[in-house]
Amino acid sequence: MGKPITHPEGNPDTADTLAAWYELIVWNDDVNTFDWVIESLMEICHHTLEQATQCAYIIHFKGKYAVRKGSYELLHPMKDALTDRGIQATLSACGEEI
Repeated sequence: MGKPITHPEGNPDTADTLAAWYELIVWNDDVNTFDWVIESLMEICHHTLEQATQCAYIIHFKGKYAVRKGSYELLHPMKDALTDRGIQATLSACGEEI
């Protein structure tokens, strides 16, 4: 079993194992604009303008970035919503993409 961690939403009463958490990874491409990615991260992932802008720059310069962490149930609809907008997004658990 993995190391206990607190819930990524900041609820200290909720603990789970590391294996139960996922990362929502957004990949860089040559199609989507900064503005579109920022708008999408704000609407879908509930980022602030500053958070979404920082994520977009990291995605651009590093090629990918884990824009959100949480349970599969939380992140899977976000991944689908991003891909519906033409943004490449995947889920990763324990260092493996799924």
